[in-house]
Amino acid sequence: MTEDFLKLYDVISELIKSYEQKNILVNMQYDPDSDTIKIYGEKASALQRAKIGLEEAAELAYSTAEHHPYWNLLYSGSQILKTILEKWNDTLTEEDLKEINWYADEIKNSLNNVSTNHHSE
Repeated sequence: MTEDFLKLYDVISELIKSYEQKNILVNMQYDPDSDTIKIYGEKASALQRAKIGLEEAAELAYSTAEHHPYWNLLYSGSQILKTILEKWNDTLTEEDLKEINWYADEIKNSLNNVSTNHHSE
């Protein structure tokens, strides 16, 4: 954790403690390796946090497009997960299942095109 980021983390931690003293539920997660802080309020369920994380993964797929050999694996996988998370408390329709199957086929096709020795960051 860089020194400046550590200072920011300390300030945020103190702010969160002050809200907790007022019985306001706040959940903070941090990753010192990536200088990342996530703050969730009391309405943020595990399902909603999963959707937020998926949006970040999907954004990586959108921004890399065809320039990375794994982009279609990430994109197709994120589309499957998006459908599942959207229907988490519902029933998957026949159309949903067809869409999931189509993306699964895209993943299979992409796997056939990915060389195990071809990766660059």
